[in-house]
Amino acid sequence: MAFALGPRASAAGTRLISFPSTGSTNVEALLCARAGERGPLWLVTDHQTAGRGRRDRAWISPVGNLAASVLEVIEVTPPVAATLGFAAGLAVETALQQVSVEARLRAGGAIAAPFQLKWPNDVLAGGRKLTGILLEAEPVAGGLAVVVGIGINVVGAPEGTATAATSLHALGIHVGAEELFAALSDAWTEWRGRWDRGRGFAALRAAWLERAAGLGQRVSVHSGGSIVEGIFETIDSAGCLVVATASGARMTVSAGDVYFGGAASMGAA
Repeated sequence: MAFALGPRASAAGTRLISFPSTGSTNVEALLCARAGERGPLWLVTDHQTAGRGRRDRAWISPVGNLAASVLEVIEVTPPVAATLGFAAGLAVETALQQVSVEARLRAGGAIAAPFQLKWPNDVLAGGRKLTGILLEAEPVAGGLAVVVGIGINVVGAPEGTATAATSLHALGIHVGAEELFAALSDAWTEWRGRWDRGRGFAALRAAWLERAAGLGQRVSVHSGGSIVEGIFETIDSAGCLVVATASGARMTVSAGDVYFGGAASMGAA
């Protein structure tokens, strides 16, 4: 089955380019933007050979996993564009819930699936990393070219990573990358619309916090050479992590790696 947009995404005028294999859908999207593409445009493959995560970490994506990027040129500032990552997390969680319910109903199994959002841009299942999201942006004629890259472990997950990973198949959710992508494109259309160039972020923030992993728990945030430890209290109006420290201070963190619980005190996941 070939990749296809969901009905809501198609109705919204979104377009699609699919690849049998590519190095990076984010790279392809940025090349399109530099060539004059303004989007909204999805680029998708089930075999990405040179994917990247945050901080240029490799994102391993064997055949059968989903790698997709959505491109749009938007007249917003970079800080506002950064909040689009929360819309992406919500879209992924929505799509995962939909396909997991459908898959489990087909198999006659239980419906519940423990998907949670981990600040800033991961989706977890049972505490293990299932999805990575990478935002990239650069100025072009007409605004800011914003690319949201999404990698989802469908059939397999890497081993020996700093954060333990899992896949949908390992969770007993047997769907294909094509089915998942159609659901994702529709969910993105919904949450991107709610985001509304940042004007709707307050509502997205509330929805994100309802699904947040580790909220109210001990965290350790590693950012560059500094470490902030305390209780994950909330995210603020800009999407920054707010940590209540033992001294009573409230520290705001704009970027970093988050570790929960016992791993927080050890500085490892």
